[in-house]
Formats: sequence, structure tokens, C-alpha cells
Amino acid sequence: MRAIGEMKRLMGAVGAAVLMVALPVATVAIAATTSSVSFAPLAERLLPAVVNISTSATVKRVTPKIPGLPEGSPLEDFFNEFMGQQGGAKPQKVQSLGSGFVIDAKGIIVTNNHVIDGADEIEVTFTDGTTLPATLVGADDKTDLAVLRVKPKKPLAFVKLGDSDASRVGDWVMAIGNPFGLGGSVSAGIISALNRDIHSGNYDDFIQTDAAINRGNSGGPLFNTAGDVIGVNSAIISPSGESVGIGFAVPTSTVKPVVAQLLKHGETRRGWIGVRIQTVTPEIAESLDLGKPRGALVAGVAPGGPAEAAGVETGDVVVSFNGQPVREMRDLSRIVAETEIGISAPFVVHRDGKSVTLTAKVGRLETSQAEAATDDDEAGDEKPAEEKKVTLLGLGLVAMDDEIRRDFELGDDANGLIVVSVDPDSAAAEKGMRIGDIVMQAAQKDMKAPADLEAAIKAEKKAGRSSVLLRLLTQGKTRFVALPIK
Repeated sequence: MRAIGEMKRLMGAVGAAVLMVALPVATVAIAATTSSVSFAPLAERLLPAVVNISTSATVKRVTPKIPGLPEGSPLEDFFNEFMGQQGGAKPQKVQSLGSGFVIDAKGIIVTNNHVIDGADEIEVTFTDGTTLPATLVGADDKTDLAVLRVKPKKPLAFVKLGDSDASRVGDWVMAIGNPFGLGGSVSAGIISALNRDIHSGNYDDFIQTDAAINRGNSGGPLFNTAGDVIGVNSAIISPSGESVGIGFAVPTSTVKPVVAQLLKHGETRRGWIGVRIQTVTPEIAESLDLGKPRGALVAGVAPGGPAEAAGVETGDVVVSFNGQPVREMRDLSRIVAETEIGISAPFVVHRDGKSVTLTAKVGRLETSQAEAATDDDEAGDEKPAEEKKVTLLGLGLVAMDDEIRRDFELGDDANGLIVVSVDPDSAAAEKGMRIGDIVMQAAQKDMKAPADLEAAIKAEKKAGRSSVLLRLLTQGKTRFVALPIK
């Protein structure tokens, strides 16, 4: 089980006491309800379909270097041979444990990619003690899912992939797995949250649960009370690596298409349109007259990609794709990835205060050179040029000319205002602006001189806006930053 971050401890004793005093009737009612719940019939029915997974991998040990011995010395070969004879450099077998579950009576098993990643041998143990060798059908590191196959002598007990979209916060759930090698362990809790982004990848959409999830539960199922799998337990947040009631499961809305592709092709085949995207902040939403923050802001368009052919422009905000709303940035990555490759998909962008409908022929991500992702690159650390500098918004800015292009090693076609200094106490510094950034546009107008930025700031103030939207070029990549002007 992957442990993510370290959470602060909450002082809950006082809060619990207040709740008991303020709501005694509700507390009694809840206690009566939970005391009457038994997961025994459900566990008895589902346990045979949950398996323990053990893997082994050969790791080559590195022989330590001799201090002061030149690389390539004849003595180096002698030392390596000697250490090998002593056992210091012999390959070592590393074993690990995890969980999985059967989804087909013929022997198809779902687990986490990180459970089997790099394994030389995979074995699956069932509740009756039967152990079978398993082969890898396919794996996907982006969603941390893998599919295995075993060859049983008789049909296996299996479970159904249910509908995670029907789940609600507060629903009862049950987890079964192999924590710490203790196979067939059952734990129960509720769904604490849905659509969690834990920053593990572009397709984060986790179910959060307080059912006990520990090391070894990875790859095991999270069941609803109907006995359907609604998630694959994959990660925890814990200061100790053990359960503190914050576990995460990949929802079956993500699992189903990935498993289907792995079974059919042995690999994933995700949709791709060729855009780089970033989050729409409240400041950016105000600058673009979007109202509330929504959608995915296009920070760059891949040359020759489907989005460019469709007419997508940098600065567009994608608010829906193929009939599905894009409420936040990560929605677009997931929706496009799940879209059938080769179809012409309609989508809506917000541009210049209007909705524009475009159509893109969806390509395949795995064969492309670019992937929709957040722009988190940092700018360079060139020395600032002070001549002709104008300070605006906490930025030292200089108009582009041949000398500046040469000093900053820019192409002849580079245009805009070059950032030569950044006030460390400014909002620009907080937003990650660095020396070497190029301000290409402000309020969607091209910048050729600092006076252009002054005019854009004045116009935004007159329009009643509290920030101005800058389009930047950072190490060859565009991104947007909204800076306050009041």
C-alpha cells in the first residue's frame, strides 16, 4: 500500500463531547443503527473471490566502490570478484505481498500495478489454500491497475465490477485483502469522500474511505453493501504507513475501461487531442469573464495535433468535451482518455466571452509525443538585465530586442516583455514567475512594450476587474497567470 504524505493529528475528543451533548437523540439513533449492521453474510459470500498475491523479483546488488581506487583499475575487477564470492554482490530475491480479486470464473484477476511491477514470478493464493502461478495480461501505471491470468482446474468464485458513480458519501463499504500478509482480512467503514485528487497522476478520481486499509491491502476490492466492487484499494495517507482511516480506492468508473483494454489489447489505448492545460483559478475566471472557476485552460497546443486542426487557441477554456461537462482541469484529461480513438468529438470552449463549438478527431495518447498535463516547469535563472527596465506588478520588464534575445538565448521570433527581475514579496513571485519569463499577452492583447502592459492594466481596472491575465512563455512552454491590480 502506498503511503502518501503526513497528516496532522486532529484533537477530536472535545468535538465528540460537544456532539453528544448537543445531539443526544441523533447519537442514540446512530448507535442503534450501526449495532444492528452485520457484514458477516456479505463477507462469507465474497471472501472466496479475493486472493492474496505474492511476487518475487531478482535485484542485482551493487558492489561498493573502494575509496581512492581509480575507475577501470585492474584491482577493481579483483575486488568485485572477491565481493561476489563473499556474497556481497550476488543477486538478491525480493518478495512482496498484495491483494487482488477474481472477475471471471476462468481466472481473470484485477490488482494494482505497483503490486506486481518488476516481478519475475507471481503467485496467487485462494482462501482454500490453493496456490496458482499467474501471468501478467497487462498493466497501466497511470491508473495503477493490472490484470493477471491463472489457469484453474475448476471455475473460480468471482465478483462483479459495480457502478461507482452511484456511490454516495456516507454509504457503507467493506474492504477485503491481505494486510501484512494476514489473508482474508475484512474491514468496514463508510465512503468519506468522492472524486479525490491525491496528485498521483492526471487521472486521479479516488474514492476515500475510513475502512481500515493497510500495507498488503493494495489491489484488493472495496465493496458496496450489494456485494459489487466499486473500487480497487490503492493508497493511504498515514504518518506511520499504517491505517489512520484515510484510504483511497480507484473507482470502477476508471477500472472498467482500463481492464477492458488490457484484456483486449494487453495495453491501454487512451484518447489524445494535443493540448497542455492548467487550472482555472478565481483570478483567471474573472479575467476571462467566466463567472465561477470551471473548465480547463489551454496553455499550449501541440503542433500538428487534433486540437490545432480543430482550431483550438491558447487561452481557450474547454468547458465540455464529447457531451460531458469539464468542471475542473483534471476532468478533461480523464474524459479525453476515455473517448474512443478515431471519432470526431465535439467540444465547447469559452473564448473572448463567447461559447465556441469545435470538433476534433481523437488521436491516441500512447503514440503521440505530448500529453495533456499541468505546466509546472520553472523558468531559468539567467542574470537580470537592468537597462530600460520598467517595474509593473512586481516585475522588472524590458521590451524585446535583438540584444535581449541574444542575452537570453532566444529565437529571432521571440516577442513580448522579458522579465528581468521579480519582487520576492510580490504576487508574481507567489505565482511562480521567474527571471527569463516572457509576457506575451496581457488581457488577451499582444505585448510589445511596457506601455502596452500599463494600458492593459488601466483597461482592466476601468472594467472593474481586480486582476489582469498574463500569457507567459516559460522555457518554450506557455502558461497563464492572473496578477492582482488593486
